[in-house]
Amino acid sequence: MSAPQVVVHRDKELMAQAAAARLITKIVDAQAARGSASVVLTGGRNGNGLLAALAEAPARDAVDWSRLDLWWGDERFLPDGDPERNETQARAALLDSVPLDPARVHAMAPAGGPYGNDADAAAEAYAAELAAAAGPEDHGPVPSFDVLLLGVGPDTHVASLFPELPGVREDERTVVGVHGAPKPPPTRVSLTLPAIRAAREVWLLAAGADKAQAAAIALSGAGEIQAPAAGARGRSRTLWLLDEAAASQLPRDLYPPASA
Repeated sequence: MSAPQVVVHRDKELMAQAAAARLITKIVDAQAARGSASVVLTGGRNGNGLLAALAEAPARDAVDWSRLDLWWGDERFLPDGDPERNETQARAALLDSVPLDPARVHAMAPAGGPYGNDADAAAEAYAAELAAAAGPEDHGPVPSFDVLLLGVGPDTHVASLFPELPGVREDERTVVGVHGAPKPPPTRVSLTLPAIRAAREVWLLAAGADKAQAAAIALSGAGEIQAPAAGARGRSRTLWLLDEAAASQLPRDLYPPASA
């Protein structure tokens, strides 16, 4: 697993714009090298901020959207179209405005959908979909995602892996149902750390003073059970993208001066 790199931008708007530019470059490079690219999306204010910045980026047309696979790191187990679902928010921020191939947009099943209100069955189905997409060159039963995006919660959670809950301890399954989450809604579906660590690159996004302690804990060598963000690593790169407020409790020698 790769050691974390930290990049700090002056504010959350610049962070979102810079992350969007990085993501466009990564997608274009992957498509040039392999014909297609795969990205795992995250929800929350920073994940949606990145997507909104990508929608506004002039370079977005460099991406061949028809050759992009989109997955999700987690989902709130709510009915289809619910405004709190990560998928709903991603569609509003970006997805409905670009020419994606619908067959390559891999949303997690909603509550009341084909698996009823069984989040564990929805998780098993998503794990099967990931396994079907994995090739012999991939590292286990998930594709080798080019970039896997994660927001970092104030409690250090990533995806829907919360400190001390069973999901963060999972070391075999790639997707789990989450019950009793400490923030609403309590029922969710989430990738596990083994699935996250199959990605080529993992990018963790955090902006705002309320994320400062979480970033400091996760980057201080904390254990992943107590601080799930500490266990989110990419195979070739682990990138923390922060604004100055979120970086305010980090040792100053951990990162270069803030980017424009």
